[in-house]
Amino acid sequence: MPRSGAEARARLREAALDLYGECGYDATTTAEIAARAGVTERTYFRHFPDKREVLFDGEAELREVMTGAIASAPGSPAPLALVLQAYVAAVPLFVAGRPVAERRAKIIATSPALQERAHAKRDAVTDALIGALQDRGIAEPTARLAARVGAAVFERAGREWDGASGSDLTALIGQAADELRELA
Repeated sequence: MPRSGAEARARLREAALDLYGECGYDATTTAEIAARAGVTERTYFRHFPDKREVLFDGEAELREVMTGAIASAPGSPAPLALVLQAYVAAVPLFVAGRPVAERRAKIIATSPALQERAHAKRDAVTDALIGALQDRGIAEPTARLAARVGAAVFERAGREWDGASGSDLTALIGQAADELRELA
C-alpha cells in the first residue's frame, strides 16, 4: 500500500494507464484502477475527482512553472519571448513526463471525452499564460496572441522532438521560433 500521497497518485496513474490500454477508457472503472493500484476507491477519489483526471495529473505544476517563469523574467522582454521562456522553463517537466505522455496520447486518441479534456487543459494553460502576461502590464489582446502563438511554436517543436533530451527540446523551440520569424 502506498505510504505517501505522491506515491499513491503515481500508482493510480500507472494503474489507469495500464487498464485504459488493456480494456479501454470507457470499460474501465475507478474501482478497478484503485484495486490495481492497491488502494481503495475512496483513496482514488481523494486524489482525483473522476476517471479522466488521473491522466492529467501535473497540470497545476505545469501552469505554476510557466506562469512563474513569466512573472520572474527580468527586464521587459517581448510578450512572445516571455511565453517561449515559459515553455523552456517547463522543459524539465516535459522530459520527465514524456513516457507517460506517450502512453496517455494513445489513450486520449480513442476517446472524445478525453480529447475534450486535453483541449480544456491546453486552454487552461493558455489562459494562465495570458493572465501572467497581463500581470506584467501586457494588454489582453496582445497577451492572448502571444500565448496562442507560443503554444503553436511549442507544438511545432514537440512534434519534432524525439524525447531524448531537454536540450534537444529547447533547441527545437528555438528553431520553431526562428521558423515563425521567417514566416513574417
